[in-house]
Amino acid sequence: MFGRTVLRGLTVTGKASVLCLAQLHVSSRHGLKYGYWAYMLGERTSKLFGPNSKIITVDGNLASGKGKLAQALAEKLGMKYMPEADQNYVHRITGDGTILPDKFAGLSSLEKFYEDPKCPDGNSYRLQIWLFCARMLQYSDALDHLLSTGQGVILERSPFSDYVFLEAMCKSNYIRKECVNHYNEIKNVSIDEFLPPHIAIYVDVPAAEVYKKIQEKGNAAEKKVELSYLQNIEDTYKSSFLPLIRETSEVLQYTASEVQNVEQIAEDLEYVKITKAPWTEQNDVTFHHLRLLVQDKFNVINLFNLPIFIPEVTVGGLEYDKLYYQFRDLPGRKYAKGYNEDIGDKYIWLK
Repeated sequence: MFGRTVLRGLTVTGKASVLCLAQLHVSSRHGLKYGYWAYMLGERTSKLFGPNSKIITVDGNLASGKGKLAQALAEKLGMKYMPEADQNYVHRITGDGTILPDKFAGLSSLEKFYEDPKCPDGNSYRLQIWLFCARMLQYSDALDHLLSTGQGVILERSPFSDYVFLEAMCKSNYIRKECVNHYNEIKNVSIDEFLPPHIAIYVDVPAAEVYKKIQEKGNAAEKKVELSYLQNIEDTYKSSFLPLIRETSEVLQYTASEVQNVEQIAEDLEYVKITKAPWTEQNDVTFHHLRLLVQDKFNVINLFNLPIFIPEVTVGGLEYDKLYYQFRDLPGRKYAKGYNEDIGDKYIWLK
């Protein structure tokens, strides 16, 4: 359901991200994309790559300082920084960037999760699967940026670590086991289409310290998070995610005090050698096919658009259509960017 919801939302706005390059036509969208003929005429991804042409993810528990570290490293190394994808990621990258109500974000709410993680309406799992889809979209944007420009990208978390929160929810009895099975079905047929990060950084802060920090500096909703949930996140990172990601990515691990030394971590990154598959097995042909995939968000969305029934994420047809047309009636959301008279777009008849 949620893949399809995103798909129909992007049907209205997704193509607006295509830039209008040098041309005579005055349209705000021209459809200029990398494709078969660009490759045949000699455009090669590997020619764009330099020492910092990498995908780096920074993971850790809530309030562990991962965001601050990721941003500082990006500035230090001249890489693109992507903050953690939240439930409004699609809203930020489409239309005019206005944040829309929760009903247009998978019918889920992060605040409601903190308030009542065991809410019987299934909000916890709806939120988690929606965030997984958002992280998939963001990761495809990161790969697209790397392959198109050669500039490396540093992200807070990724779809490869997203399941840590799902497992923590299950251990905390926030969601049913059937939700885990549903999530894994979608993940197993989608995430393998992407290359994993070159380097995964893990900020190791004990759950007790994270809990204390949240109680001191977090907002009212975050302060209701349970210590046991934070501990389950930490345990899953260490027992499952780190051993698994080491099979395909180089891993660096730092304590709370060590992440303060950005200079040292940046130096460590410069000395890391990428020796593991699948990145070492790539060539211009495989980069070409990956680039075709990640630039087309409809194809990315279809990776996790599976007709699998589970009550937590199932919406009736009438309610679905109601939400869809309410979305299209929002200012600037009915047509592609540049074609919406209701927000002041002009000369539409010339486009």
